[in-house]
Amino acid sequence: MEKIKSTILDIDYITHKNKPVIRLFAKEINNDKQREIIALDESFEPYIYILPSNDSKDIEKDLEEDFDIINLEWVIKKDFQIEKKILKAIFKHPQDVAKHRDSIRKLDSVKDIKEADIPFYRRYLIDNDIIPMDEVEFSGEFINSYETIKSKDKSLKILKLNKAPQKLQNKYQKFKILSFDLEVRNPNGMPNSSKDPIIMIGLASNFGFEKVISTKNKINSSNNSFIETVEDEKTMIERFVYYLKKHNVDIIVGYNSDNFDFPYIKERAKINNVELDLGVDGSGIKFIRRGYANAAAIKGLIHVDLYLVMRRYMALDRYTLERVYLELFGEEKIDVPGDRIWEFWDSDSDELDKLFDYSLDDVVSTIKIAEQILPLNLELTRIVGQPLFDLSRMATGQQAEWYLVKEAYKDNEVVPNKPAGIDLSNRDDNEGGYVKEPEVGLHENLVQFDFRSLYPSIIISKNISPDVLVLDDVENLSNYYVSPEHSYKFMKKPKGFIPSVIGNVLNERSKIKKQMRETDDETQKKSLDVQQQALKRLANTMYGIYGFSRFRWYSFECAQAITAWGREYIKDSMKKAEEYGFKTIYADTDGFYVKFDSN
Repeated sequence: MEKIKSTILDIDYITHKNKPVIRLFAKEINNDKQREIIALDESFEPYIYILPSNDSKDIEKDLEEDFDIINLEWVIKKDFQIEKKILKAIFKHPQDVAKHRDSIRKLDSVKDIKEADIPFYRRYLIDNDIIPMDEVEFSGEFINSYETIKSKDKSLKILKLNKAPQKLQNKYQKFKILSFDLEVRNPNGMPNSSKDPIIMIGLASNFGFEKVISTKNKINSSNNSFIETVEDEKTMIERFVYYLKKHNVDIIVGYNSDNFDFPYIKERAKINNVELDLGVDGSGIKFIRRGYANAAAIKGLIHVDLYLVMRRYMALDRYTLERVYLELFGEEKIDVPGDRIWEFWDSDSDELDKLFDYSLDDVVSTIKIAEQILPLNLELTRIVGQPLFDLSRMATGQQAEWYLVKEAYKDNEVVPNKPAGIDLSNRDDNEGGYVKEPEVGLHENLVQFDFRSLYPSIIISKNISPDVLVLDDVENLSNYYVSPEHSYKFMKKPKGFIPSVIGNVLNERSKIKKQMRETDDETQKKSLDVQQQALKRLANTMYGIYGFSRFRWYSFECAQAITAWGREYIKDSMKKAEEYGFKTIYADTDGFYVKFDSN
């Protein structure tokens, strides 16, 4: 039996002999060549939880008929803090869950089903407490081949696991990141992949590699060492594939690469009869649905589109590469108007030379943005426990939700279903925080009052959670926190699920900030700062998602109570400030500005 220390980069599942097989794409640790490994786990089985109705004596008999269930097991799970006897139904294949869940829900003996909408590979990570981008230990036997793995790489190792990977101590890993960008000759406006050729492919990395591959070279400049001149577009694309494989890249980043670069190069590769076998398993680029758009996925090579990431992390008027780079670094990068790229290419003059510099500057700028923003995303990946490919395309609310799903499993709490249909349409929008419009004019000697983590603190201190919410009349109000305006009641004990989770997040952040103050190691301080920023982002996101209609733990009452307490606190604070001679000139949600009123 082999025991291998590795870092998991990616995960999926395939069907082999009518059974689901988890595939873990990893890099071996403590190996100079960073050997690639595909670990296979054939033992994990899909399941759902079934809540029986009051008349449930026939439920097991009902489920024996035509539902492809291979095992039924009664378990004790918490459903909104209340322990219940729930039936765990295990299926042969994840597709059987999707096939039968609606029919099972309609049975008279069934009250509801839970966790039928959690993807199989995500379920595997959660149940086995596996953290992507972290160290694990694989145990199993190496095999020579596997039916679904078509890689031509002779150094690739295939490991058949005899148990789930074991989590090791969290250590900071340095990943090999490469950025890429295409330039296209587009004389007729927007590039058309069926007829407009790629003229340059720029590459830059965090390990010192920079290259622009093209069928031309500079005209007048001696600064052309970064240019590799090739015969034609076909060779250009082949060299792109070659460099990705040669450098054993972990993460490939682009800017708008989901929408443009990868779809374009895939079409041009097809036209030029080039095999884009970039996947560790020998597969090509696939486009899978993420949110409202398609995402370019490469098995075992993590693709991050920084355009999508920056739209969530920054509030800008435009999200062009030039605008984002200027905002982050205070520098202007080289720019060539998109509709003139073909003119620069055809010019065979100084404009052509500038186009090469522009192509290189694009990928260098992209890698600099990646080095700035990816550490936070990597840390969120570790905290949330979902693959970086998925997490980089999640809204912040989705990131918080998947963190809660992971924590619910640890707490033995069954996860609420995603809303759909009439359940979704019946969900109301919540009133926001208190806002006082600013007084017009120029003001001096201003003082800012800002609440630290106001809404997360309200959730924790008032125990705001749907599992401890009471809407009925009660005898003793002293056992409850009662919200202003709406008089919603939240039990003081036990601690609600979500306040507990947010409390743990904030406590962990406090510990990390203490470690930051105590260390003199600048590298460690920087790593700790990324961790606390990720935890802060997660905590601040959680307060708002109670009112998000697609949130699993949606509660209109909880959302109203949070903002009602928030408005009360800010108004009371403004009143106190006025008692000391200050005048409020502006207030918004969790803070306000005052000036001393000498009158």
